[in-house]
Amino acid sequence: MQGNNHDDVRRHNLSTILRLVHRNGASSRSQLTRLTGLNRSTIAALVAELVELGLAVEREPDHTNQVGRPSPIVAVNEHVVAVAINPEIDAITVGIVGLDGTVHRRIRHAVDAAPTAVEAVDIAVRVIADLRTELDPNARIVGIGVAVPGLVRAQDGLVRHAPHLGWVDEPLAEMLELATGYPVFAANDASLGAMAERYFGAGKGLTDLIYLNGGASGIGGGLIVGGVAIGGVDGYAGEFGHTRVSSSGNTDSAGVTGTLEAEVTRRDLLRVLGLASADADELERALLASDSAEVRATVNAQLDYLGVALAGAVNILNPQLIVLGGFLASLLVVDPERLLAAVAENALPASFGSVRVSAAELGSNLLMIGAAELAFERVLGDPSGFEAVTLASSAAAPA
Repeated sequence: MQGNNHDDVRRHNLSTILRLVHRNGASSRSQLTRLTGLNRSTIAALVAELVELGLAVEREPDHTNQVGRPSPIVAVNEHVVAVAINPEIDAITVGIVGLDGTVHRRIRHAVDAAPTAVEAVDIAVRVIADLRTELDPNARIVGIGVAVPGLVRAQDGLVRHAPHLGWVDEPLAEMLELATGYPVFAANDASLGAMAERYFGAGKGLTDLIYLNGGASGIGGGLIVGGVAIGGVDGYAGEFGHTRVSSSGNTDSAGVTGTLEAEVTRRDLLRVLGLASADADELERALLASDSAEVRATVNAQLDYLGVALAGAVNILNPQLIVLGGFLASLLVVDPERLLAAVAENALPASFGSVRVSAAELGSNLLMIGAAELAFERVLGDPSGFEAVTLASSAAAPA
């Protein structure tokens, strides 16, 4: 990530500095000088502007084991936060995420049935109101990011199709903006998971990775290719759940037979375990503890189907890393050797030799962090245009 010394690209340079401390954590001015190629006086001026804007803070360095004059440490301002929302068929989860990637608070509001878009907005508004009472009154809200289990049109946050939720052409971002007064951005949940793992999790520092998420609404994916998030012309790329993996008549949410989403389901795992519901951690513990032959047979079948889908992705995209989240991560933990064997059996040897398969590092915070990145992006791209309101002073936010 390179900066530029010309005054006419000050905005670019501010963005460069803020992105570095946002994604890499607190850094010394000397580190920022080295990473950007900018001179020390330019770095000092840029940092001072970010501090004045309320986006960054400076603190004295740790003098321990320092040789020579220590350089001040630059970090993002912890009071700059975003609201993150993840609507699902069994719950609406809302969180507050700091500009440093820290999830300060997360509330999971369970629902008895898949909510309508209007119901999801109403629940989110009430949860945001509860969260506002718990946070520092100086917290500054950048906006709201929404991780949706479905197809979301990138330019306006319109949910074109979220089949398990039963949503078709729902103007979710617009509805939330009207209800809260904050700018709202929405995208596919798995695509946001890929972004979060790339910047803050297992894929940190990598340029080519695939993320697959297994949730209550099925299986989706996100792609990072050559360091660039791949969304497709309308933002619909990464629908790995609809990849054909068998010749069975089982159908997925789109009515397509024999797909990954049709054969590999959280529902079937819960059924053989005798559980009505479970989060990813509870499901993983139950699978590891079970000695049932039926459970083991179901897990083996799902791992084999998952291996076929992953092998196809390896052959086409040649990634460095495949990250599995949700119940797919639970399957991996139960028998990683079987999954890798299934991938190896169907993948080109040269491509398979370059890839690792890992569980998501961010766990239950993954989609909160990914959704928040949507809201943070407008600030990261143009720090000088930063505008936000504090929780204490926001009249537009729900009370």
